[in-house]
Amino acid sequence: MRVAFGTFVGLAEPESYLGDGAYVRPRWRMDPAAAFAAEMDGAVVGSNFATNWGSLGFFGPLSVRPDLWGRGIASRLMEPVLDRFAAWGARHAGLFTFAHSPTHVGLYQKFGFWPRFLTAILSRPVAASPARLPRWSRYSAVPPGERADVLAGCGALTGAVFDGLDLRREIEAVEAHRLGDSVLVWDEGTLVGLAVCHHGAGTEGGSGACYVKFAAARPGPRAGGQFTALIEACAAHAAAHRLPRLVAGVNLGRHEAYRRMLDQGFRTDRQGVAMHRGNDAGYNRPDVFVVDDWR
Repeated sequence: MRVAFGTFVGLAEPESYLGDGAYVRPRWRMDPAAAFAAEMDGAVVGSNFATNWGSLGFFGPLSVRPDLWGRGIASRLMEPVLDRFAAWGARHAGLFTFAHSPTHVGLYQKFGFWPRFLTAILSRPVAASPARLPRWSRYSAVPPGERADVLAGCGALTGAVFDGLDLRREIEAVEAHRLGDSVLVWDEGTLVGLAVCHHGAGTEGGSGACYVKFAAARPGPRAGGQFTALIEACAAHAAAHRLPRLVAGVNLGRHEAYRRMLDQGFRTDRQGVAMHRGNDAGYNRPDVFVVDDWR
C-alpha cells in the first residue's frame, strides 16, 4: 500500500508514505473478514478494505503493486467489497479518491460510484487548553458496566444524523486496539457530540497529530455551537497527549461545518473527492455537523 500510494504521489522514497502512520493493520484488525488481497504466483499484489458504519459502507485504501497497474487487478478488488456491502445491507456507500485523477474516478464510475463534493483534509495547531471547555469525557474512562449505555447513546446520536449510521464498532476497536480514544461531549447529562480520534505510531493519525476520523454533533437548533464545542474538546484531548496538531476531514457538502472549522483556525492541507454509489447525497447536507473523510 505504501509503495503504491507513494509512487502515485511522486515520493522519492515511496515506502515512506504515511510516515509511522498506518491504514492496513488497523483496518485488518477491526474486521479481518472485510480485508481483501489480490495474489499472483503466491505473492500479494494488491489489497482493499471495507468499513461498516451501520447503514454506511465505504472502502479503501485500494492499492495495486505499481508494476501491475492497468492489468485489471483494481477492478477485481472491487468485487468482494461490493458483495460485503450487500451482505451488510448498506444503504449508502462511498469512497475518497484523488480528485485530479481521471483514472481513479473512471475506475469507480464503472461500479456505479459518482463524484460529488470535494473533501478537505484540514489541520490546525493545538494550543494550550482554553480556560472554558464544554463538559467532556473519554470513552476509555467509562466504567465497563456503563459502556453499553454510552454506546447506545452514541448510536442514537449518529442515527439522528443519518438513519442507521453507527460508529459503535469503530469506538470499540479504537479502545480495544489502543489506537487513540473517543471524545464525548455532554450537556446536562445528554450526549451532544462524539469524536473518534487516532493518535500514535501505527494508527491512522501517526505520531505528532490527533486525527479525528469521525465526529458528529447532535442535530438540532444548537448543533452548530455543539459542533464547535466538540472540536475544542478534541483539541483539549490532543493537548493532554502533547500532540501539536489536530487533523480532520470534512466534506464540503457540509457547508456550515466547513465554515466553522475555518473559523476555528483550520486550514486545508490537501483535498480529494467523495464518490457516492448511485450519486446519493447521503448525509452531505449544509446543515449536518459531521467530520469524516473516508480515506
